[in-house]
Amino acid sequence: MTTDSQITIAPVRKICCIGAGYVGGPTMAMIAKQCPDIQVKVVDINEARIAQWNSDTLPIYEPGLHDVVVESRGRNLHFTAEVDEAIAEADMIFISVNTPTKDFGVGAGRAANLEFIEKCARKIAEVSSGHKIVVEKSTLPVRTAEAVKAILSRASSGATFDVLSNPEFLAEGTAVEDLLAPDRVLIGGESEQAIQALVEIYANWVPRERLLTTNLWSSELSKLTANAFLAQRVSSINSISALCEATEADVDEVAMAIGTDSRIGPKFLKSSVGFGGSCFQKDILNLVYLCEFFGLPEVAEYWEQVVKMNDYQKQRFVHRIVRTLFNTVSDKKIAIWGFAFKKDTNDTRESAAIYICRDLLREKAKLCIYDPQVNPEQIRKDLAAVLKNGDSELSQASAQLLADNVEIVSDLETASKDAHAIAVLTEWDEFATADFASIHDSMKKPAFIFDGRNVLKELPLAELGFEYHGIGFRR
Repeated sequence: MTTDSQITIAPVRKICCIGAGYVGGPTMAMIAKQCPDIQVKVVDINEARIAQWNSDTLPIYEPGLHDVVVESRGRNLHFTAEVDEAIAEADMIFISVNTPTKDFGVGAGRAANLEFIEKCARKIAEVSSGHKIVVEKSTLPVRTAEAVKAILSRASSGATFDVLSNPEFLAEGTAVEDLLAPDRVLIGGESEQAIQALVEIYANWVPRERLLTTNLWSSELSKLTANAFLAQRVSSINSISALCEATEADVDEVAMAIGTDSRIGPKFLKSSVGFGGSCFQKDILNLVYLCEFFGLPEVAEYWEQVVKMNDYQKQRFVHRIVRTLFNTVSDKKIAIWGFAFKKDTNDTRESAAIYICRDLLREKAKLCIYDPQVNPEQIRKDLAAVLKNGDSELSQASAQLLADNVEIVSDLETASKDAHAIAVLTEWDEFATADFASIHDSMKKPAFIFDGRNVLKELPLAELGFEYHGIGFRR
């Protein structure tokens, strides 16, 4: 429900963010740091997560995040499970909850599950009074704000609302840097007063020329489209990596050559085992669903191919391991280096490592996994999820496979000892500085390295006795 034209919106002094996840926590910490005169409360019904935000061990690993949180926590940044109170006293409310892909009903496998968004809107309508600005921070399908406004308009208290779209464009691993110096901040809405209220917050540290304002629907669609375009580039260069291996071209040299074309540019032309993370696949599938819903099957098919190419890249990597290890990895130890979907984060959502490990387990390989930031419980949880059958149950055989064939260790050397091969699945910097001579001595011979991120490409591994296989080139 938009504000009446007679309502004057006062400067924002209290902010509530619903959702203490990968977006809400870091974003609010940065706002609190840059706007010490604004009280910021981050709320979540998950009390264990709130306790982590209030401890020295944050639930999210991002370089520099701990310092940003500690600077403002207890001063004007607060993490609490008192949801109703925080909403009631706030001038501006950010909705930053999870919007996973639906796994049931209409649109299953493609459409976004907006259950948590709707619950947030209903809670805001229930406990609010006066006038509030509600900001969509979660990644949402275009026209979601329409549903949010419809719910808010029925607030029994007579409260009024403006709804804004302010999508995040954070890259995990560089979230603090992205928040501190963003390429742009996008704000979409229908009320100029409400838009300016949010503009004034970001203007405390973001140059005005980087604060872009649009209508509500353009803002919502821009987030999905940006992720789809970035993912398309990854899948495009990965498709070329297969051709490079077949023709003895080098995918990094091809990427460098086309990346110097100013019309294309170098970003997201790094070939790898596949893209992961919480956004790309989810947002593309959502875009596919929207195209199908609006009767655009050819457009839907075009974007779905980006996801198919990503799946193909992961499958191709596993097939190469099996083929190279004499067509079987049964009972062979494979050292898995890295489980997070990219370096400098502990996020494993849609990580390529999950699916590669799953397929290797189905080939009866023995996996020994090391990641410097992902905890063992999360690794086992992720693997159990992808080993479930069509009824979403973990069969006894799969549970036994997970128990018998997966070991999680705390260093590279232990992971690699007596291994037939190493699979590098995350580009952690420490991998390039490992003691490869010692590691080679401890492995079964011949010793193979399958580098899914090309982080070891320039090292003299062949001289140490390794048989090295990267992505997108042949040696």
